[in-house]
Amino acid sequence: MSPLAIRPLLLWFVLCATTLRTVFAANSFAGSNLYYAGALYDNDSETLLKGLQSAGMKVLRVWLDPEESGSQKGTKLNPHPALEDKGICNGDASCYDDTVLQRYDAFMIKAQQYGIKLLISMHSFNSLQAGDVYSKKYGVSGFYTQSAPQQEFDARLVHILNHNHTTLGKPWKELKDYIFAFEAENEAMIGQGQSFVQNNAGWQCSRATTIKGQLGNDSGILVVTGGESWLSESVQKAFLTCPDLDVISIHSYGGGDLSKETLDPYVQQAKDANKMLLLEEWGACYFATSNNNCPSGKVLDSKTRNDNIAQWANGITAAGIPWLYWQVVPNADPHGGVDYEVGLNSDPSWDTLKSAALAAANATAAFDFSAYLL
Repeated sequence: MSPLAIRPLLLWFVLCATTLRTVFAANSFAGSNLYYAGALYDNDSETLLKGLQSAGMKVLRVWLDPEESGSQKGTKLNPHPALEDKGICNGDASCYDDTVLQRYDAFMIKAQQYGIKLLISMHSFNSLQAGDVYSKKYGVSGFYTQSAPQQEFDARLVHILNHNHTTLGKPWKELKDYIFAFEAENEAMIGQGQSFVQNNAGWQCSRATTIKGQLGNDSGILVVTGGESWLSESVQKAFLTCPDLDVISIHSYGGGDLSKETLDPYVQQAKDANKMLLLEEWGACYFATSNNNCPSGKVLDSKTRNDNIAQWANGITAAGIPWLYWQVVPNADPHGGVDYEVGLNSDPSWDTLKSAALAAANATAAFDFSAYLL
């Protein structure tokens, strides 16, 4: 065959390959956090889920922390106790108070009707730091460095994963149509210093092994890290090389971390390690302070805040990383301290956040999460 005859064939192969890449390129997605979702009353949960659906949001990250009576972020709460309220249960089924798990039994069914899955954080550093049953016995750093609390905490994880859904009659570890992912702990080890996180990164991998050991390799549910304080601390080499971690969660409130140029090298690191990234926590401060130090202060004008939301969301999306905002609330935001929230009730920033989320859903992602979304 002559060279002139080969050229059209080569062109055809190139066009076909390009077309296949286009066809199979996965879209990104957006979502939100609401750590107290298990304490919502029905009317607020409906408002929240309708709002998230209207923005095309696909994942809601929730916690299992206890909630007292009163309100959070202006939302009236239906209180529930801690899963381990009276002490460390260490696998004793009669010891665990499953109220919070039963709350999420109902909530996840409702969420699925709105096309939303849950990312379940099974513990939080916040509870540990506040003096929960683990820190009372072992201290904060000892929780991560001693073997006994790790074994006892693994028993907690196993209990949660095997909780039998009260109406579906299946354990949570089999509910891939309702649960997007599990993480052992929100922001494990933060505040202990980056060197502590690096030196004890094996804690994260060991917990992932416990979770994956219950899920199996074909559960349709992901295992994620739960994030750290900022971008570079969130993406540890030991996380990237851990066989049982599927997704590295990034938490960052520094605007400099949220640009495509900054995120691109981390995307490549994850791809090289056959992992995926999720920008699991980010937000735009309501106050005219440094964005990653947002306790209180003069109110930032709405245009500037909206510009921040649009700029950072666009940067994350342009890098091909899905994201979850911290956080959408089902009511008017009362603007208390450390305020990144966007309310669904006449908030001047909701339309901006909603537009950014819809844009993410139509953007090409660097990672294919499609099998884990509704």
